Amino acid sequence: MVRAQILLDRARFSPGQIDGRYGGDLGIAVKGYQENHHLNPTGTIDTQMWRMLNADKRPLLQTYTITAADLKGPFTAIPKDVQEQALMKWMGYESPVEGLAEKFHLSPRLLAELNPGKDLEKAGEVIAVPAVERGPARRAVRVVVSKSKRAVTAYGAGDKVLAQYPATLGGEHDPLPIGDWRITIVQHYPWFYYDPVHFWNASPDEAAAKLPPGPRNPAGVVWIGVSKPHYGIHGTPDPGRIRHGESYGCIRLTNWDAADLAHMVVRGTPAIFEE
Repeated sequence: MVRAQILLDRARFSPGQIDGRYGGDLGIAVKGYQENHHLNPTGTIDTQMWRMLNADKRPLLQTYTITAADLKGPFTAIPKDVQEQALMKWMGYESPVEGLAEKFHLSPRLLAELNPGKDLEKAGEVIAVPAVERGPARRAVRVVVSKSKRAVTAYGAGDKVLAQYPATLGGEHDPLPIGDWRITIVQHYPWFYYDPVHFWNASPDEAAAKLPPGPRNPAGVVWIGVSKPHYGIHGTPDPGRIRHGESYGCIRLTNWDAADLAHMVVRGTPAIFEE
């Protein structure tokens, strides 16, 4: 499974967090790859698909030397209470391992399994990590958010698929706003403005709050706003839960996928939200 996840990640058919397990995110990536390469879209990797994936001859793993910057922090547990979060200056990782795992698109558990006996919090330690460099991003002419596929797809000229990412989309109380919208802003490391009016499960007497930026901010590392007020595509503080939960109407990607998409779009790029 790790091999398939790495190869699909590099091909920009994102499996979400690389964890060595077959789940919904990987199934969406496999099916998307098959559809785009004129294969039978079964959602299961067959011999023909393996042959195409294995055309990428680059090593699956690479070595990485942990730096002092990786250990700098600050590393702080994120409180559950929104008002306590608002008192923070930065919503960063809770540990160096979290940051390293996110840098290379994998779960902290798999990072540890790939490096038995290694100290993942020691500068100078040489570790094994997935080789997930994707290459330069190309400009998208439109972005499609599909409720049925639970995925975000970026299209280039000639209707060519540039990338597909698994996504968490709305829910029973905050459904995806179907329609044709446009990108209005791309903001890296955004502040998050919590207004209980826009959250169905918020207490009526709860105060609004302004949450500081950081990878564990509710919007993650980037906010891609659309012309529908209060809606956008953004990152997540919990990459392991993409597609396993609900969002408050917005479209949630892993931080690395949201950052990748942010390099493909500009203000005015069409964003189609469909069933």
